[in-house]
Amino acid sequence: MTAISLPRPIHALTADELTAAAKDRRWPKWQTMALLHSLQLPVLNACLIEPDDGAPALRTAAHALAVATGTGELMVRSDGGVERKQYYRGGNTFPVEQIPSRAAGLLADGRAVILAEPTNRFTNRLTVLIRMDRLGPGRPGSLTLEALGPGYDVADLTRGHIPPQVTAHLDDIDWDHHQTPRWDEWKITGDRCPGGEDARRHRRLERLATQTLTDGGHLDGAVGAAHAEAWLRERGYVHLFAPQCTREALAKRVRRLFEDAFFLATAQPNRNWHCLATAFSVFDEPRTIYWDLVDGERKYAATAPAAARHEEWAA
Repeated sequence: MTAISLPRPIHALTADELTAAAKDRRWPKWQTMALLHSLQLPVLNACLIEPDDGAPALRTAAHALAVATGTGELMVRSDGGVERKQYYRGGNTFPVEQIPSRAAGLLADGRAVILAEPTNRFTNRLTVLIRMDRLGPGRPGSLTLEALGPGYDVADLTRGHIPPQVTAHLDDIDWDHHQTPRWDEWKITGDRCPGGEDARRHRRLERLATQTLTDGGHLDGAVGAAHAEAWLRERGYVHLFAPQCTREALAKRVRRLFEDAFFLATAQPNRNWHCLATAFSVFDEPRTIYWDLVDGERKYAATAPAAARHEEWAA
């Protein structure tokens, strides 16, 4: 009987293995998770299962990661190639015994599966989308931080079309030479649209009802925001309905986020980058996590001309 080659958790990889993974462009999310972890920035512990690994490796990896993280549930994400508009939107958490059925279709479609330690996407304290821009190497650039407060998650900013509550912006950054910005250089603005928070919360609840809670088997997809709100309140997940002190939460972290962003820009393998983005979460534990580091031109290079790529990033 042939032994199954076990995909190893990212927290167990050696420095050489992380370096190799950070150079493998077949799996962009895993590639950037390896880069982030090699830079000692916090990432979730996770395993990569490639399409050719098959179902036995998937089951074995799921069990091993569950043991390593001390949990009976794991998050399912997919990875590989240029993302199409219609694909599995991962990030939900399932019991370990459900992982094979949840992930088998992804492997069959030729996408890799990333299994990660679970998170509770209903109780986040702070979510920040971090965008680094510049016209080219040696030319000045900017940093933009878009933030949502308690009860929101990264997908609300990246795919949910939910506008940030607070935005922090820096201009005239020399990404090649470090200089800590002064406080008066930060431009921090809040969303002042009348009724904006009610609309934002409603949109979040709609997404939970039709996507997150439906995929998790908690709702049937035919219900709306009111049902999602009832589901959250019944379980004590009231973060979304609490005061949203997002401006203060972001302001006290802008200096650290700038330092991390500069570190990431310096370590970016593509020295000709124009737009980089990553996301940062503060969980309820509290615990902080970085997600993927995206090079805008490489992410969309196979599907869109330059003008369209810049338009999509701007949106």
